[in-house]
Amino acid sequence: MVNVFSILNPILHGLMKLAGMSPRRVEIEPGTVLNIWAPSKSLNKPAVVFLHGFAMDGITTWLLQVLSLVRSSNYAIYVPDFVFFGGSVTDRADRTVEFQSECIAKGLRQLGVVENCTLVGLSYGGMVGFKMAEMYPELVKSMVVTCSVMALTESVSNAGLDRIGFPSWSDCLLPKTVKALKIMFDSASYNLPNLPNFVYKDILEVMYNKYRKERNELLEALVISDEAFTIPRLPQKIHLLWGENDLIFDMETARNLKEQVGEKATLEAIEKAGHLVNIERPCLYNTHLKQILASLQKNAQHN
Repeated sequence: MVNVFSILNPILHGLMKLAGMSPRRVEIEPGTVLNIWAPSKSLNKPAVVFLHGFAMDGITTWLLQVLSLVRSSNYAIYVPDFVFFGGSVTDRADRTVEFQSECIAKGLRQLGVVENCTLVGLSYGGMVGFKMAEMYPELVKSMVVTCSVMALTESVSNAGLDRIGFPSWSDCLLPKTVKALKIMFDSASYNLPNLPNFVYKDILEVMYNKYRKERNELLEALVISDEAFTIPRLPQKIHLLWGENDLIFDMETARNLKEQVGEKATLEAIEKAGHLVNIERPCLYNTHLKQILASLQKNAQHN
């Protein structure tokens, strides 16, 4: 039987190309290559960079947002795959968030994005985004963070795992069976529709059988001790856009994050949506996102 995603992926890629986007294979250093979807031609417009979560690659995570923004013609959109997701890979042993941040920053610079971009990060992508904002303040001007934290400390990690009922992040995010995959999506959503079992089986085959060892190492490196985390003083404007019913990083986590960021942060919640709010309620999420980006652009013009 033909895998559904062997048919779907070319369709998704075709939609992206029709929207004026092309996949770029960017060599960061010998042995490290990133796949980044970028404008097919040079655009003198504000750059918006979408950073995906741990469950899927860039385009699968952000397709509905990218297509919505591309139609507005106001932004230059970039959608990278993190190392060991999609078309990105490395032969280095480094599995830290810092390394992912370094790779994305270097990849963007090779494509001409050297300053003043806006990062839109979901979950793992938000953590990488926060580290990019800390490491490269000249590159990152502002952020839109969805269902994430600055760093996955042991206390935050344990609380999130308790809420969703998993013993570890690898048990949650690296499912091996259709049943485990269904449980993962149920934990990450408010009310995503159930799919036929063969679709879940195809998702497992395409998205979770490759780089399992390396992704497990990424998860092991992700959790740090509470004592090792110091709240950075970030100069960027940061908007928190949440799923009100997120179990992984709940609204209390969102409010704590807003306090950590300080007076430059705003927080908005979308009702009847979980961790995958941009997929569950894309129209409402896109409306909020466009409003945030428009306000950032307006402020930039006045400064």
